Formats: sequence, structure tokens, C-alpha cells
Amino acid sequence: MSDDLSGMTSSRKDIHLDDTHLDDTHLDDTHLDKLGSDDVGLDNPMPSFQRPSDKPSHAGFVAIVGRPNVGKSTLLNTMLGVKVAPISAKPQTTRRGVRGIFTDVDSNRQLIFVDTPGLHQAKTDLDSFMNQEIQNAILDVDRILWVVDLRRPPQDEDKDVARMLMNLEEDVPIYLVGNKLDAAKYPEEALEYYRDLCPKISEVRLVSAMQDPKSVYALRDELLGHLPESPHFFPDNIRSDQSREAWVADIIRESCMVHLYQEIPYSIAVNVLEWREKTKHKPLYIYAELWVEKKNHRMILLGKQGRMIKEIGRSARKQLEIFLNEQIYLDLEVVVKEGWRDDTEALLELGYF
Repeated sequence: MSDDLSGMTSSRKDIHLDDTHLDDTHLDDTHLDKLGSDDVGLDNPMPSFQRPSDKPSHAGFVAIVGRPNVGKSTLLNTMLGVKVAPISAKPQTTRRGVRGIFTDVDSNRQLIFVDTPGLHQAKTDLDSFMNQEIQNAILDVDRILWVVDLRRPPQDEDKDVARMLMNLEEDVPIYLVGNKLDAAKYPEEALEYYRDLCPKISEVRLVSAMQDPKSVYALRDELLGHLPESPHFFPDNIRSDQSREAWVADIIRESCMVHLYQEIPYSIAVNVLEWREKTKHKPLYIYAELWVEKKNHRMILLGKQGRMIKEIGRSARKQLEIFLNEQIYLDLEVVVKEGWRDDTEALLELGYF
């Protein structure tokens, strides 16, 4: 299996790619309009080629932080015009930092976004890893986007994010990004509550990442204009430094989040163990294990006569076939791994450390 994002930080010193990262050969954007309403359409695509430019190159890093379920991954996907981070209505869909890359070839500028898990109270070793990902993400970046949900006043986890930002030693510009503007009854009042939590906020922007992509593109263009002069860190056709296996695992786990309820989705991990390219007579084959912590969770995940796991696989396969633009045989197996969220070896196998 190829390298994933284990130990990922936003540091410019820690960039390396293998031959299975997500680029335009893995993501066929022209089919994104076939996805459901929870997915991002490609109204403003990123150029997928690289050409010489007589303009000086600019590049920089932008961290996206916030409590769980405020729309950070939706914001990232809209910024890129393609889905690289998992999305669901449940919190903690994102477990590891995801770097998404947007390159504006005409202006010779490259933005590297670092999407992070939602900051929350750590109860397991996996939770601790997720919170450490956030701490890593805000190191050595040029801008920070603090994403909040305008439909609600600050929660305890929002206050935790504000304290983390206030404790930053570096003088990094912080943007307060009020999301879900379309559904907020009192957005201005909510914004004032959030601003009071963090006096270090330098800019405030209102967006609706799901319903109004143009508001997100305007923010992206603004960020492009503030980039420092620098060589690009990635080739122009790269969308994410995730490995293909990590990306597929996120798509499968997202499908679990959508179809399952209560605590079960949070105890599921996906480990992609095999990837066989298509041949003349056989489609692309992907084999993945779905880990659960309890035997009764395995039965729930399988469902009566295997209906639940079939529906999870069907939903994930549909997304993968649209993105990869080819037929896929997705082979899923449910495995009991008791206590994997507190098992260092298991977390290592999944690439979390």
C-alpha cells in the first residue's frame, strides 16, 4: 500500500508524494454533477495542466479549523471544485488532516489548504490523534480559517478552538468564516458572539459552502491574492496529497456514517488492503476491511441478510465510479478489532501515527 498522511503536518518541510496521490488521472471532475446534494459540483474547476509562466510564482498554506460538523470539509471541497474530504451530517466525519491543493495556472499561484478534524474532547487515543492533527495544522501556515456555524451561538468546543487560536505565538492572520449563512436566522448576532471569543480575528467572511459556491470562490480568490512569493510545493495537476487508499477509505467510512446511527459509525475504521488495476476482462478491484469494536456492531453493520453492508458498498461504489470514471468491484469485509481506538498497533496500521 502506498504512503498515507501518517504524521502529517502543514509544514513546508514535510511534503512528499508517491505515485498514488490524487491527481487528475484519479479524479474525473466532469462527472461530479451526477452526485447528490451533499456533494460539490465543479462550477469553477481547477486547471489540470502545467505550463510555463512569466509571472513570479506564489504559494502558501491555509489551515481550516473549527469544532465538529460546521462544514470545514464542505468548504475545502468547494474551494477545490472536487471532493477530497469526506462529508456527512454527523460530526467527526474527518479523522485526519487532509491537504487539498488549488493551483491558479494563469496567475501562477498555489494554495495548500489543510482541513482538520473537529476539535473535541478526547476520550480515546484516536481522539487524541485527531486533536493533535489540529495543533499540527496551525503551525507554519500563512492564514487560518476558523469556520463556525452561524445557525447557533458558540458551543463549548467553539470556545476551545478560540482558546487554541488565542494561544498561538505566531502572528498569523485569522479569518472568522461564518458558514451556513443561508440557514441562519440571526447571522450578525452570532458573528458578534464568535468575535468576542477571539480578539485576534483579523477578517470576517460570510459564506454558504453548500448552497452558494460563489461566496467560497470569492474567499479563495482573496486568499490567492495574499500568498507570499514562493515556488509551488506541488505539481499543478495535484488535488490532494492523500494516497488513493486513504481517499477510498474515507469515501467508504462516509457511506457508513450516512447509513448507520448513534455510536456505531464512530467505532468503525476502514483499512484498504488491496487495489488491483483493471484488465481487459476485469474491472478495478478494491478490497477493504471495516473494523468494529464489538461483535454486535458487526451484526448491525452486516444487517439482516447482509443488506446493510450491501447498501454501504453500493453507495460508496457509486461515488468511486463517478470520481474515477470506471467500473469498480468493491469487496468489503467486516472484522471485529476490539478496542482498536486505543490500540497503538492498530492505529499505526491505519496510518494515524
